[in-house]
Amino acid sequence: MDAAREANQPQLRKGALGLFAIVSAVIATNGPLTALVGAVPVSLTMGNGIGLPSVFVIVGLVYVLFSVGFTAMSKYTTNAGAFYAYIAQGLGRPWGISAAFVAILSYNAMQLACYGMLGFFLSTSLHDWIGVDVPWWICCLGALLVILVASITNIEISGRLLFFLLAAEMLVIAVFDVAAVLHGGPAGYTLASFTPQHTFTAGFGTAIVFVVGSYMGFETTAIYAEEAKEPHRNIPLATYISITTIMVLYTFSVWALIVVWGPSEVVSVAGKDPASLWYGMAERIAGKFISEAMQVLMLTSLFAALLSFHNTTSRYIFSLGREEVLPRVLSTVSRGQQAPVVACAVQAAAVAAALLLFAWSKSDPMNVVLPYTAALSTIGLLSVQCLTSLSVIAFFMRGTRGENAWVRQIAPAASAIALAWFVFMEVSHLDLMTGSTSRWIYCFPYGIAALALGGVMYALWLRKARPDRYSSLGRFLSEL
Repeated sequence: MDAAREANQPQLRKGALGLFAIVSAVIATNGPLTALVGAVPVSLTMGNGIGLPSVFVIVGLVYVLFSVGFTAMSKYTTNAGAFYAYIAQGLGRPWGISAAFVAILSYNAMQLACYGMLGFFLSTSLHDWIGVDVPWWICCLGALLVILVASITNIEISGRLLFFLLAAEMLVIAVFDVAAVLHGGPAGYTLASFTPQHTFTAGFGTAIVFVVGSYMGFETTAIYAEEAKEPHRNIPLATYISITTIMVLYTFSVWALIVVWGPSEVVSVAGKDPASLWYGMAERIAGKFISEAMQVLMLTSLFAALLSFHNTTSRYIFSLGREEVLPRVLSTVSRGQQAPVVACAVQAAAVAAALLLFAWSKSDPMNVVLPYTAALSTIGLLSVQCLTSLSVIAFFMRGTRGENAWVRQIAPAASAIALAWFVFMEVSHLDLMTGSTSRWIYCFPYGIAALALGGVMYALWLRKARPDRYSSLGRFLSEL
């Protein structure tokens, strides 16, 4: 891509996001309260029990390894397409387009999972609070409209909103954790959760399956590179701050939960009455206000995650539109705020169509929409993350750029192996993830593979039919 053409490309607003705005957006994507309330009960009962905190540490450390090469490559890549640009430069343009298609599918699927939860809990809350029955999918469409409006306004306002929602969420989690530690438990401050005999049990692999999903979204730091202040400094820093914060928060919170309930009781409670695992104990040790605040903030946690995922997906679509992989109109930005307005609108329309399809088929939001789309998303994102680690190795094989072997080869290779194992575990446990024994669920990995193959074939067609367009793929705003 020549300099004149690059200068005329649509661009997002530069210097709009500082370090803490990026960190807020990324951690909000993970939805800490949603992960704790939603994933921990099933992980305790079906996974390795009281050894669960160790699993959060292990998965977190794998993502720290992933971040070593990921952040090193971010110094040379500043593209809203993130994984797409990384993989295009490392493994080649066909793999980059393939990864972009899978990433867009996966982030959309994760949004649908969150919408399923939000719709269910918001509908239930409206009935309890004001006695009005609103279908779950109507609640989802209302939230989607608010998210669309927020996404096409000033990205700084969106960042401040995410920061505020995240601060409230983190505060109530901190209050619970402190109250749990001060209260203590029947077995004292046990560290049994971190011993090998409780970590590496028969349910260790199953625990991995559920815990991995709780980390999805931390990698979205790179998506904001074009809009970040000092991206070469802030993107790596934001990545490490985000993954460390998430790992420490999850690990400590689950350990505190085990302490306050007691190792002999916590698994039983998680299986029999998962709602009281957090909310019931919160009321007992911190008061009714904190318990009710946790329930309200569960809704805001989901909203914040959805806003962040929407921003992420729309920037992928924008990036592919700008490079004419998708129709160029998708790269249209607003004049004042330089927000990707068309990509945001198309993204919202796609989600709305999927929600209406689920509503038409009378799919249950918690038993069908949530588990099915979450499983699809997790497998897809893990696959793309694995390819990203391999792309880091390939990228630095063409030039060390002053990086040592740990950064260029060892850490990326170790993370690629671990992530590949995570993919295998997710596919092997699809029945647990979805709560279904239907053969159709095993079409998910084949569907992802077919989409990936379609991306490769499309790229090869571009190389033959549109060589000028093909030659510029994955390079806009990349400093090579």
